[in-house]
Amino acid sequence: MASYTKSIDSQHLLEIGMEGFCGDSVPDRKQFNPGYQVGTNFISNNLIKEIDFTTIHAYFTTSGEEGQLGFMERWPTSHWTDSRRILKKPLVFAEFGKSKKDPGYSLSGRDSFLSNAYSNIYKSARSGGTMGGGLVWRILGEGMDSYNDGYEIVMSQSPSTVGLIEAQSQKMTQLIHSLSTPYSSCQDYYY
Repeated sequence: MASYTKSIDSQHLLEIGMEGFCGDSVPDRKQFNPGYQVGTNFISNNLIKEIDFTTIHAYFTTSGEEGQLGFMERWPTSHWTDSRRILKKPLVFAEFGKSKKDPGYSLSGRDSFLSNAYSNIYKSARSGGTMGGGLVWRILGEGMDSYNDGYEIVMSQSPSTVGLIEAQSQKMTQLIHSLSTPYSSCQDYYY
């Protein structure tokens, strides 16, 4: 499918949209899977030459604050390393969030979680790593209640979260502008 897609449009970047699970062909990486095993394989699927960048996702509804923070250190770092060393492609933390359905959920807890994730994303990007950015799941507008899944961020209801997102966007934009290599394409930037 990737070859076909690129045959009709080679001007846009293509990614799979995977969560980042590691399969049986890389047993040493399965240790990073979040408590369950699935049949996908982050490395082999992203080795397809027409795939321009890799993605991972992370969501939490349980496992406590310490477990979540530890996972948020290991999960992106292991994929960052694989994206850089094996795949030689940029990585986007394409979906992450903290559910309002979590026992003990608080806005300040979510903001702390997002701040930690954004800090790790920025540090990786700044260090010349393959991290291309991060996208929270899910920003909704007022009146979109039918799309609420617990992870929603309604900007007008969460000014502190909006501030975190804006600050990260500004930091990443400044970082891109400070690089000596033009950010003309992911391949040019990361090789």
